[in-house]
Amino acid sequence: MTTEEYGFDSALSRWGTGCLKYDKLKDRFGSEKLHPMWVADMDFASPACVREAIAARLNHPILGYSVLPDDFIPSIMDWVMTHHQWKLQPEWITYIPGIVKGIGMVINRFLQPGDKVIIQPPVYHPFRLVPEGNGMDVVYNPLRETSRGHYEMDFDNLEKVCDERCRLLILSNPHNPAGLTWSKEILQRLAQICEKHHLLVISDEIHCDMCLWGHKHVPYATVSPEAASHSITFGAPSKVFNIPGIVTSYAIVPNDVLRKKFYGWLEANEFNDPNMLAPLATIACYRKGEPWRRQMLKAIEDNILTLEDYCAKYVPRIRPIRPEASFLVWLDCRDLDIPSGSLGDAFIQAGLALNDGRMFGMEGKGFMRMNVGTTPALLMEGLEKMRAVFGN
Repeated sequence: MTTEEYGFDSALSRWGTGCLKYDKLKDRFGSEKLHPMWVADMDFASPACVREAIAARLNHPILGYSVLPDDFIPSIMDWVMTHHQWKLQPEWITYIPGIVKGIGMVINRFLQPGDKVIIQPPVYHPFRLVPEGNGMDVVYNPLRETSRGHYEMDFDNLEKVCDERCRLLILSNPHNPAGLTWSKEILQRLAQICEKHHLLVISDEIHCDMCLWGHKHVPYATVSPEAASHSITFGAPSKVFNIPGIVTSYAIVPNDVLRKKFYGWLEANEFNDPNMLAPLATIACYRKGEPWRRQMLKAIEDNILTLEDYCAKYVPRIRPIRPEASFLVWLDCRDLDIPSGSLGDAFIQAGLALNDGRMFGMEGKGFMRMNVGTTPALLMEGLEKMRAVFGN
């Protein structure tokens, strides 16, 4: 099938569907007349196999209590083995109702108010908001910029900031917003430090199936026995298959002691009990969605190349940092010489709704995050608005 046959070239109106990306523009940005390139979902039709699986279940007129389909766990195991060469055991896996919720659940199960949580900004903002909202202190181990918009972990600083009150490190793997895929060697060194300081690690791997241009994802728990013993991995089909509204995610915990403590608590509170549609969507994605995924990744790569070429030609003061994984592009806007507190407003004045880099931490000053998970025509509409204000 071509990208057109899968709908990656076809614009679909999302207005009036309860869509956060479009219908909340006025609330979030002050105007509904903006071109939305912000929140992390795509403007592509979700895979037909998912919609068909849901429709088939809804054809039955009784929506009573449901049980977890037999193929839910095996479909995850097969997908992870095929795509990431990680052999899972069935008992390691459970459903969770979203990864941000999962972070909150881990914090509530394993930490006490006043404990410290380490994050590595610039990074996905719930990594800060969820611990703070649950009474924890957030400790910053900022990524170190090696060249413009490219980063590495600062292990020396991690050793300095880690004290006896630090209980948890939240890892973005692949990294959001910079789009980095961490190497095995980097993750092994991180695991050594976390083991030394008795840190629990949450590895958020929701973008793991979005690797571009041949880059590979390395699951954190696979890099060493120590990493497996002190980590909780979160995954989901929601980003790659564009089904975040379904709210279907899962946890992977190899360590028996951690697993019993966490999964027992989830089960006691029925947090691991999904609605009837979530596991059906997961199974459909992992059993039938691979052709759609491959074409989607090609569409994203094409859009990123278009963005790079357009900026180089018409908006050279904005430098897109090519992601290794994700449809989210980190834009280096520091050459615009706009005060960081005004940068987001400048994009709004240009008619664009993007995520201001400051929401990812002070290290995001001067950056904007752009969602290129859209059709070529809508992408070009956004780029032309950008050129009109920020161009040569």
